[in-house]
Amino acid sequence: MRTISRHLLAVSVAGLLLVSTALATNPLITDQFTADPTARVFEGKVFVYPSHDIIAAPGKGRPGWFCMEDYHVFSSENLTDWKDHGVIVCQTDVDWVDPKSFSMWAPDCVFRNGKYYFFFPAVAKEGGFRIGVAIADKPEGPFKPETKPIEGVRGIDPCVLIDKDGRAYLYYSARKIFVAKLKDNLTELEEPPRTIDNLPTKGLLEGPFVFERNGIYYLTYPHVENKIERIEYSTGESPLGPFKPAGVILDEAASGCWTVHHSIVEYQGQWYLFYHDKDLSPEFDKNRAVRADCLFFNDDGTIRKVIPTLRGVGVVEVKSKLQIDRNSATSGEGITVSFLNPANPFDGWKISLTGAAAWVRFDKVNFGNGVFKSVEARAISATGGVIEIHLDKEDGPVLGRIEIGQGADWKIFRARVADIPSGIHDLVITQTGSNNVDLDWISFD
Repeated sequence: MRTISRHLLAVSVAGLLLVSTALATNPLITDQFTADPTARVFEGKVFVYPSHDIIAAPGKGRPGWFCMEDYHVFSSENLTDWKDHGVIVCQTDVDWVDPKSFSMWAPDCVFRNGKYYFFFPAVAKEGGFRIGVAIADKPEGPFKPETKPIEGVRGIDPCVLIDKDGRAYLYYSARKIFVAKLKDNLTELEEPPRTIDNLPTKGLLEGPFVFERNGIYYLTYPHVENKIERIEYSTGESPLGPFKPAGVILDEAASGCWTVHHSIVEYQGQWYLFYHDKDLSPEFDKNRAVRADCLFFNDDGTIRKVIPTLRGVGVVEVKSKLQIDRNSATSGEGITVSFLNPANPFDGWKISLTGAAAWVRFDKVNFGNGVFKSVEARAISATGGVIEIHLDKEDGPVLGRIEIGQGADWKIFRARVADIPSGIHDLVITQTGSNNVDLDWISFD
């Protein structure tokens, strides 16, 4: 069950923190809407700086459109447990921002000279999108916004590249993608912005994210080639280009989500794509949810296309509640995923197994030393049924066999387990009969 994350109060120099733990599945954050994630590695952790979608209300944003009034930051050491450090910048705390615009769109954050610089777009009091900077001593803040936006920049979706020689470059979008050198203070331009040429000229183009790997500079961006955005990329030999289109990183979302802002980061030897979809709001794509999936390079430096998953990237402890609806594979037929409570998507999902051929795989489960006595499942079945938990594959060793009693209410059912392996394994859950069984989670004790 994906319940709203418990908020624990903790006092720190940054003020009052919200400690939020989520599981290692997509979406990463399930107690609020998040979008436009920029992931950065600071102090041995991954910090994600997303925008924060909220639902517009009378006097609060434009109904039917994007509505964002502040920013949170989240961090994790294991890509499984994510801590919400709370609000770091709010539109009412920035001198130059129109406090009624609700336009705190896609941000970025970089480290320079002992400080953390948070770049964010918003509508200025005099009108039009500008890009501002807030500065902090720690990646989670507290951040202090500069009193004025960056002079000479009008646009959205800032991305800052600190190159190997220490020079800083600001990329942003305003119908086209622009780049400008920043001064050492990162709050002023060293030279006027220039347009990046040789990019798509038809369809919406926005959200640049730039990084360097093995001497290749990757300019990545969402682009509407057809009806909704997909993530494409171009490559060059310098931060200023010229850039040559190189391919597609992520296809258009099967969900039909119009936008797909992103970032790409390497952490502990693996590259990851952070992006968003509309998992928590399938009928309204202005309330989005942050995801992450693994990204790989070919030997020639080109990027392999990322296949989006529900399972995500983190390893899950077997004693936690395994959200098997966020699966890595299913039998297809006989499997349905739906909200536990359609009126409150933050409650999470359930998975329904229909027929004896139905199965669902959940990978990257850490059994530790393998000392467990029982397995339990939160389930419901109008007819009753039996599920089996197999190790690694559909016909693998049976770790446990749970009888699901007939009833109209969700209950927790338990069974003893066979010899449990140690280490990291996949689990495959099957149904042995032809009845219908709905599952919320399973866990080992």
